[in-house]
Amino acid sequence: MSEANLLHTDNNMKIILFSEVSVGISANTILFFARLCKLLGENKPKPIDLYIAFLSLTQLMLLITMGLIAVDMFMPWGRWNSTTCQSLIYLHRLLRGLALSATCLLNVLWTITLSPRSSCLTKFKHKSPHHISGAFLFFNVLYMSFSSHVLVSIIATPNLTSEDFMYVTQSCSLLPTSYSRESRFSTLMAIRETFLISLMTLSSGYMVALLWRHKKQAQHLRSTSLSSKAFPEQRATRTIMLLMSLFVVLYILERVVFQSRLKFKDCSVFYFVHIIMSHSYATVSPFVFICTEKHIIKFWESIFGRIVNI
Repeated sequence: MSEANLLHTDNNMKIILFSEVSVGISANTILFFARLCKLLGENKPKPIDLYIAFLSLTQLMLLITMGLIAVDMFMPWGRWNSTTCQSLIYLHRLLRGLALSATCLLNVLWTITLSPRSSCLTKFKHKSPHHISGAFLFFNVLYMSFSSHVLVSIIATPNLTSEDFMYVTQSCSLLPTSYSRESRFSTLMAIRETFLISLMTLSSGYMVALLWRHKKQAQHLRSTSLSSKAFPEQRATRTIMLLMSLFVVLYILERVVFQSRLKFKDCSVFYFVHIIMSHSYATVSPFVFICTEKHIIKFWESIFGRIVNI
């Protein structure tokens, strides 16, 4: 690939990345404020609404942090010091872990909430919000400790050029680490991600069985008006399945791109694509909630209606 074509490709990747961040920030802001208004308007807020609001806020902060890092990657306005580098890189890694944990635990909570009375999960319905909150807090503390090495590994990029440093952005660099330390950290991250994704897969499998059961029940209904209309549980189950399928597909693509990036270290295209893929779920998932829940659409229709009337 010629230098001119490579430069053109890099510019296109930058436009895609900033567009993704901008769209994701807008979508998560809409979802967060819609959920927040719903929570404030209810006497007894539902735990699911609280977790969706937290997930949208986490993804919003993640994309804002990524936007700041991307600015320093492509068009730095000034050199960051080591404290700024450590804070932003650590916050970004922490928010990615929080988003994954929140997605998994939201999936589990939704599964428990929608389970029928005859299910073995019924006994967890009243206890699940407290247990899941405790599990979420545990994962957060655990991931904070896992990511603490960033605070000592990230420094401001020195003025001298050295092959020992891995350049993260224009201002920030990663200090070289030993193979054993890097392997230990990678193993811990792999165990965490495998556990959370396995938990999501199990809960999604249960939801598939639940959706099939509802479909079989609907076939026995004689009334056309009732049979042609989806149950609320069916709509919620389809939303979960769509989110889970989206997450799995994007996660697999991200892993493939990441391995390609490691193989072709000098190719900036894989670097840009990996950044875009690793934040695609945070950008796309809010639209699933917005498009599948009528109260969010009605909320923003009322807001825009008031603006037009003014």
